[in-house]
Amino acid sequence: MSTVETDLDVPGAARPGSGAGAPGAEVTAARLARVGDLDVRRLLPLRQRRSVGAWCFVDHYGPASVDGVAGMQVPPHPHIGLQTVTWLIAGTVLHRDSLGSEQLIRPGQLNLMTAGRGIAHSEESPEDHDPWLHGVQLWLALPDAHRQAAPDFEHHAELPVLRLGGLDATVFAGSLAGVSSPARVFSGVVGAELSAPAGGRGTVPLVPRHEHVIFAAFGTAAAGGTELRPGSLLYLPPGRDSVTVSAQAGARLFLLGGEPLGETLLMWWNFVGRTPEDIEAAARDWATGQRFGAVTGYHGAPLAAPPLDPVRLARKAR
Repeated sequence: MSTVETDLDVPGAARPGSGAGAPGAEVTAARLARVGDLDVRRLLPLRQRRSVGAWCFVDHYGPASVDGVAGMQVPPHPHIGLQTVTWLIAGTVLHRDSLGSEQLIRPGQLNLMTAGRGIAHSEESPEDHDPWLHGVQLWLALPDAHRQAAPDFEHHAELPVLRLGGLDATVFAGSLAGVSSPARVFSGVVGAELSAPAGGRGTVPLVPRHEHVIFAAFGTAAAGGTELRPGSLLYLPPGRDSVTVSAQAGARLFLLGGEPLGETLLMWWNFVGRTPEDIEAAARDWATGQRFGAVTGYHGAPLAAPPLDPVRLARKAR
């Protein structure tokens, strides 16, 4: 998914809220954005926090009726320095990229695209799409040592699921409780969907040296004594080895975490770099048809990069 935002430090993001039940925990509110026909809750990045582990971008969209409308229509656009994680709760989305990949994704499946030094892709609801669409789009920042990696794409239709008391956890990235996703990632992370088919409670193990966030995508739940509803994000700092989660029947939550990245990220439009020169070169190459390749099969023009303000970009890099 392409972001319409160029300044991803998110001015106006909610400040840490009260009511978090764990020491050092913070609750922040999403900011609404519009991507095509979809209203999107943007939960990360925040002004006070650009990343949680390597997770540097969290968009939650839906559930939305796309019956009789185009649904998701994101024209070809470029990425550098990150991995995109596409995860659906309901609906179907068709992915195409400049490697020649064409993949329909369904709920419970993983699309993982590694941008590395540069890739372009499009995302759209297919012509015969389901009437509802609900999902998340996540970005993993590539560590500096791997951010020039060759671009790649993976699709995983089957992923490991473990039972945590009254919760089911599907591990789509990294590892949880010794269970690992088959997807290739470049740093120690966890990405898991937590569901409560009949309502219930469970203890979710955490890696103490990692930081974590939990958010609800559907229904109501509580984590570590903090109530969660769609549009709020709970941050848990390093130092915890578990968190207790309770959820009403049908609730869907997401757990993301990882070792603090320890690197300064410069995020602009769809690019994750380290210096203004990284961003300027990527924008120039996209505008001149270099580096990223072409996405075939999408009926429409690629997205143009928004105007780049070098002065503002230099300030963001400090």
